[in-house]
Amino acid sequence: MSATNCKVGVLAQETLAADIRRLTVAWTDPRPEYRPRAGQFFMLRSWSAAETPVLSRPISVHDADAEAGTLTFLYQVKGEGTQKLAALRPGDTLSLTGPCGNGFDTAAAAAAGRVAVVGGGIGVAPLLLLCKELAAAGCRPELYVGFRDEPYALEDFLPYCGAISVATDSGAVGYHGLVTGILHPENFDLVLTCGPNVMMQGVYRLCAAAGVPCLASLERRMACGLGACLGCTCHTKVGPRTVCQDGPVFKAEEVFDLA
Repeated sequence: MSATNCKVGVLAQETLAADIRRLTVAWTDPRPEYRPRAGQFFMLRSWSAAETPVLSRPISVHDADAEAGTLTFLYQVKGEGTQKLAALRPGDTLSLTGPCGNGFDTAAAAAAGRVAVVGGGIGVAPLLLLCKELAAAGCRPELYVGFRDEPYALEDFLPYCGAISVATDSGAVGYHGLVTGILHPENFDLVLTCGPNVMMQGVYRLCAAAGVPCLASLERRMACGLGACLGCTCHTKVGPRTVCQDGPVFKAEEVFDLA
């Protein structure tokens, strides 16, 4: 894993929902080792070392456009750090460290056959680049997404997905209930998921019952983002692993139980 630290300029900051923002920055590093891959993330910081919060914020890559020279992050405004990120405007600068982590192997995933991509809430953030890379590899996945109420950021998925199915807790759009209520893993050769742990565990249980492999992208509180501090260590069935370096993408059977 190669990561760089640099200052970048803000190109756009959009409000997609009350607490959801889409941040686009300039990214023109030509080195292939710093080309973001689906499932990877950056550590973002728009405040000085003397200011709080002490730690930078890990935000997954929503999209990367080499031709346009842009990186896009979709994030939820949830605390002091993301509030400061949300205050950024075009022309401002921030620090990026990354790309970090081991993301999805989209070439191998596309070769598996029929692929379902399942997201919940802000867990949809890394899925746009995932679907984009799968489509480029010759596989148009089916996307299943769950939200509490109104969906957001789905229009960008249309060119890359064979179908998009939506579930909402409120019943405002699509299926009234959990996204696991509309997922049928037996129709696929591989399932890729990101979202709340309880949702991903439900997805894994459906996949295990159908005998379909599942890969899950975990979210954890992080400090360094580079595997040095071990602050994001999770206990897996193959021993301790750092989410920021060994992950965030793991085989679902290594990190979730069936019971």
